[in-house]
Amino acid sequence: MYTRFFKRLIDIVLSLTAILIILPFWIPICIILLLTGEHEVFYFQKRIGYKNKSFFIWKHATMLKNSEKMGNGLLTTRNDPRVLPLGRFLRKTKINELPQLINILKGDMSIVGPRPLVDKTFTPYPKHIQENIYNVKPGLTGVGSIIFRDEERLLSETEMKPKDFYQSYIAPHKGGLELWYQNNLSFYTDIKLVFITAWVIVSPGSDLVYKVFKDLPPFPAELVGAKS
Repeated sequence: MYTRFFKRLIDIVLSLTAILIILPFWIPICIILLLTGEHEVFYFQKRIGYKNKSFFIWKHATMLKNSEKMGNGLLTTRNDPRVLPLGRFLRKTKINELPQLINILKGDMSIVGPRPLVDKTFTPYPKHIQENIYNVKPGLTGVGSIIFRDEERLLSETEMKPKDFYQSYIAPHKGGLELWYQNNLSFYTDIKLVFITAWVIVSPGSDLVYKVFKDLPPFPAELVGAKS
């Protein structure tokens, strides 16, 4: 049985191993961030975690300070002017998420699970999703993260206001995907999602996740055109 203890043990082993492996690559990134942009290496933000309790997530700084008070607030669109030049590369490659390995090691997060949200992006979720989505620890990656890996593009190309589009279409479907994950939680599901995450970094346009998990909730008609 895939118990909480077993999942936590895997998280500790994998996160610690990953930190040790990427350290020679990670240190130069930290130095470059320190010497460029606004000279900030890390960005700490309050997020919603396990059982809806808050924690501070670690990320690499990729945007202007106080960016949450500019433009679209907490929603980021493609070519967002608030994103720093190096930040664009870090966000596109997901390198900006690497510091969350520290959150995983601390026990705030898991390797696989729903992404931890801030209050303003959590509130648009339907009530039943809000009440259940964090019955598992938030993750570095997950089915919602994979399918909405290009969420910035979706928000950029819609004719609706990004905030309204997120609330009407993205939040309900992403939340539904994470409830699907809980219903299908297993060691093998996690292994497959980790593999698919690595695969879509190399092949961003891949629909491998739908081929591996054939019973995923169908993509909303309103998003089908934007997805292509």
